[in-house]
Amino acid sequence: MNTPAEKPSVLFVCVHNAGRSQMAAAFLTHLAGDRVQVRSAGSAPAAMVNLAVVEAMAEVGIDVSAEVPKVLTVEAVQASDVVITMGCGDTCPVFPGKRYLDWELQDPAGQGVDAVRPIRDEIETRIRGLIDEISPADQT
Repeated sequence: MNTPAEKPSVLFVCVHNAGRSQMAAAFLTHLAGDRVQVRSAGSAPAAMVNLAVVEAMAEVGIDVSAEVPKVLTVEAVQASDVVITMGCGDTCPVFPGKRYLDWELQDPAGQGVDAVRPIRDEIETRIRGLIDEISPADQT
């Protein structure tokens, strides 16, 4: 795996990179700081981040309004230790030696902020567990 000097890297992938993967990347960056390298991408990126996602994340003090959906590249997958997919099915490239997780989460596309909040909260819970697993804080 990683030596202590190397940061684990995580790539979050969903179809549009406008909702779930943006929330997951923002939570991981917010909660783990510089202990983890974070990327997100989509197999068919949207033009912008879902406005209900922007609003829901602002409610917990995380600003994703400046984020831009990015296209999934082979290089991004190759550069990541853990690839977490969220509903992108067979469109995500698979490489040997990478750890893949598939998080089944409701798609926030077309939903209002009331529907996005529980998705956001589920993502935060999963991110906290992921951090404990891949980059636990020093217990000193």
